[in-house]
Amino acid sequence: QVEVVESGGGLVQPGGSLRLSCAASGSIFVINVMGWFRQAPGKQRELVARITSGGTTNYADSVKGRFTISRGNAKNTVYLQMNTLEPEDTAVYYCYAEQSRRYWGQGTQVTVSS
Repeated sequence: QVEVVESGGGLVQPGGSLRLSCAASGSIFVINVMGWFRQAPGKQRELVARITSGGTTNYADSVKGRFTISRGNAKNTVYLQMNTLEPEDTAVYYCYAEQSRRYWGQGTQVTVSS
């Protein structure tokens, strides 16, 4: 079993920044991909960003140029640096790790409001 734990959400004003952290632990052999989805009230869960074990990154069009996903020095950790936040970024952000299947974290709330 793989456990995924996120942290770093909170309340921020429009134009502000937040950094989310995520760590995977447990019965890990090879984590191929880690990334972030988000789900806003009344909307479907959508991919925000992902990073492969080789370092390839992908982003949703809505966050390109504002969000950056990166791997931490500790193994099986990733960060999501979110800059120039907009109210439309308000959502629960879920981290995931892929190893034969996708494992999910419990989610962390990000609220962008003045």
